[in-house]
Amino acid sequence: MSSTGQKGDRSEHTAAPGTRRRSADDRYRWAALTNTTAAIFMAALDGSIVLISLPAIFRGIRLDPLATGNLGYLLWMIMGYRLVQAVLVVPLGRLGDMFGRVRIYNAGFTVFTAASILLSFDPFHGGGGALWLIGWRMLQAVGGSMLTANSAAILTDVFPADRRGFALGINQVAGLAGQFVGLVAGGLLVLWDWRAVFWVNLPVGIFGTLWAYAKLRETRTPSPRAPARVDWWGNVTFTVGLSAILIAITDGLHPYHHHTMGWTNPEVIGLLSVGAAALTAFVVAETRVAEPMFQLSLFRIRAFTAGNLAGFASRLAQGGLQFMLIIWLHASGFRSTATTTATRRCGPASTCCR
Repeated sequence: MSSTGQKGDRSEHTAAPGTRRRSADDRYRWAALTNTTAAIFMAALDGSIVLISLPAIFRGIRLDPLATGNLGYLLWMIMGYRLVQAVLVVPLGRLGDMFGRVRIYNAGFTVFTAASILLSFDPFHGGGGALWLIGWRMLQAVGGSMLTANSAAILTDVFPADRRGFALGINQVAGLAGQFVGLVAGGLLVLWDWRAVFWVNLPVGIFGTLWAYAKLRETRTPSPRAPARVDWWGNVTFTVGLSAILIAITDGLHPYHHHTMGWTNPEVIGLLSVGAAALTAFVVAETRVAEPMFQLSLFRIRAFTAGNLAGFASRLAQGGLQFMLIIWLHASGFRSTATTTATRRCGPASTCCR
């Protein structure tokens, strides 16, 4: 055999392992991207799917949310999921850095799917039925926060820098698509059954959970020489501060005495004060601990700060408009349903329907 042929054989043998490794890495990257995209889509969809379907849900549990004393059920059905996500995304992302991003992500899939199953088996009616839904929706939001907080980190670990923007962009598009698809899907599914709003998560949730546990693996392990520590002061002050402010905003939408809204309510004012004080303590604590929950020094980067402010303004405008439209449309829908029911019960000419 010629020396040229021997060199060619050796080069093929030496290149083959590297080629196989790149092929395996590419397969894993696409598996991670597909799984996390499905998770982000599902979490975003579930955040909006109940918005259009709320009238049917409340009719299913036999509760009028616009009756005296019941407005809180409506507000917490809308706001509870988002409140939990807003509070937990940052701490759960930090836990993923410490104990394994895939581990927290997989646990999130399990929690989200289990909560979806429990939501569809509401055994109560009236206020008890509403509390059942609100409570399990909040647990569902915990699972969604685990998915949201760690999906981007998993993609950052497995994709090289020149392809990372593509992967993260696909995730962001899936999240935006989930929000809009959820609105349409919620309106269509309630034509069949209000519980179908929660059933829709089960196929994706069960398959995604099994797939995540089977395929995803940790690609980044914390250094054993310097184990990470929990920033308790940061976690507590951030959770208390943001929770207090969000609860105060939600309670401020309730009527208070002769006011149509509750911004003069001492409880609301107290929660806002506690929230502001706790967030101030959070900022102070994060500048004094060795391993903070959130690196505040990132805000010194102009592009990072501008991007976050632009995103905040966009979501604030989108969420505010969406919230007002939903309340207005639901109020019209509930009044229309009540009028139709009364007309059928006592006739259009009866004085009890006037």
